[in-house]
Amino acid sequence: MKIVLAPMDGLTDTYAREILTAIGGFDLCVTEFLRVTDTLFPQRVFMRRFPELKPQDNQKISHTNSGIPVFLQLLGSDPQAMAENAAKAAALGSVGIDLNFGCPAKTVNKRDGGASLLKYPERIYHIVSAVRRAVPDSIPVTAKMRLGYEDQSLTMDNARAIEDGGAEWVTIHARTKTDGYRPPAYWEALAPVSETLNIPVIANGEIWSPDDYHLCRQRSLCDSVMLGRGAMVMPDLALQIKQDIENITEDQLQASLNWSQVVAYLEQFYTLMSANTELKERYIAPRLKLWVKWLMPTYSQAEDIFVLLKKIKDSRAAMDLILASVDKN
Repeated sequence: MKIVLAPMDGLTDTYAREILTAIGGFDLCVTEFLRVTDTLFPQRVFMRRFPELKPQDNQKISHTNSGIPVFLQLLGSDPQAMAENAAKAAALGSVGIDLNFGCPAKTVNKRDGGASLLKYPERIYHIVSAVRRAVPDSIPVTAKMRLGYEDQSLTMDNARAIEDGGAEWVTIHARTKTDGYRPPAYWEALAPVSETLNIPVIANGEIWSPDDYHLCRQRSLCDSVMLGRGAMVMPDLALQIKQDIENITEDQLQASLNWSQVVAYLEQFYTLMSANTELKERYIAPRLKLWVKWLMPTYSQAEDIFVLLKKIKDSRAAMDLILASVDKN
């Protein structure tokens, strides 16, 4: 059973990966996608998208500081270009390659990428198999897809194409591209795929609580899950799910994070970003504000401060306001 941190552009970046894996429960992270056209990227591009390839101190390459492996995700439609970039990423130290066949963004789909490829299972097969051949056997190649583009008619064909191409597992977001992110997630549509394939199927979509995990598991027949937005709303969601399914004794059980603990992690998040001299100051305050906004459904304190917080442009002032919210409670 694996719990994987989903790649979400502008959300689960290297800083969020550090924080969420420090909290615990995750077995694997996947980077935000690197968009491949017909170019073999220079090393600096990989390092910018995937900072864990240049580890600090005793950190293992392609791992967070907590020791959780990080796979590079590639998005593109040219098998040769995808293979060449995958091979270079593996040579730079990436411990795994994930392929994106699920992004629903219009700009991506108009350029023959992401979920648009779900209309062509044979093309998915050629991309996966080209990447599989290009990287060492020791490097896992995995893929993420949706149930389909406009409907679910090709779900099984696409999943089989990924398996036949040589992927170690497939993650399926339980909605079509047309569904976007609108609830519900059709977990039950994953069950026949999970029963048919010889590789593991990881379920993704609408898992916001341990109860959701159990319901997803029951309907999808998938033990493993990928968490995205749910982990931003409830940062210890992976840990709580793990505790819920493992034989944890009462004295080992960790209670859900309180607001004070969440703020301490947000301060670490701020410190990590501030320590990067290459990161522009204007990036930091919006990232803090965005995470606080995501926390609002779980923590009333986040909702209490957000009206003031969203008006602040200076990152230090934003962090001070977040810290002050602890003193009021």
